[in-house]
Amino acid sequence: MDLQLQGRVVLVVGGSGLIGRAVVARLEAEGAIAVSASRRGDGGIVLDARDDASVAAAIAQVLARHGRLDGVVVTAAPSAQTLDPARNSDPAQVLDVVDAKALAFLRVANASLEIMTKTGYGRIVGISGQNAFTTGNITGAVRNAALIIVAKNLADSAAGTGVTVNAVNPGTVREDPPSEVEYGKAGASRPSDVANLVAFLISPISGAISGESIAVGHRTRGFISM
Repeated sequence: MDLQLQGRVVLVVGGSGLIGRAVVARLEAEGAIAVSASRRGDGGIVLDARDDASVAAAIAQVLARHGRLDGVVVTAAPSAQTLDPARNSDPAQVLDVVDAKALAFLRVANASLEIMTKTGYGRIVGISGQNAFTTGNITGAVRNAALIIVAKNLADSAAGTGVTVNAVNPGTVREDPPSEVEYGKAGASRPSDVANLVAFLISPISGAISGESIAVGHRTRGFISM
């Protein structure tokens, strides 16, 4: 299937991470110009999604270099392995990770929407997570659920403009995911599995899909979420 991404300019925030690298590679394989961005600028441009000025400067840099911005993928967030499980219900940790993930997505999306709505075209995808739908980890659930809520609100605000906004929700992401899915848990997936879905949602052919929250990996086994 031709995703019609040839020559499209896509900013990948968190492009040096596990999922971000896979997204960049997948987009480039489709002929897109994938601009990787991270706080340190590893292999790309510098963008700190917790800072409005940094977001604005990075997007201005993309426009100056390429003259357009067709899509944005935000996968930047602290790894779950870096969070303190003993503080999963600590308001300070919850607040910090919401800022680092959900509000980081909001900052980048807001700045991108301003440009995309003027041109009448754009695709925005945020990487959330399936633990948004389960209990037992307030830190993980709240930061991911908040991103999904932000994405839906932005999608509704952009309805009819030619700009779509969606969230992608992986379970555990690893290079060698097990095939079995435990009851009460989400199925694991490869970074490339996430990247495949993101590439489709970023593409022009996905224009009828907006405001959605889509799982990657088997959706949490034993639960129905309407």
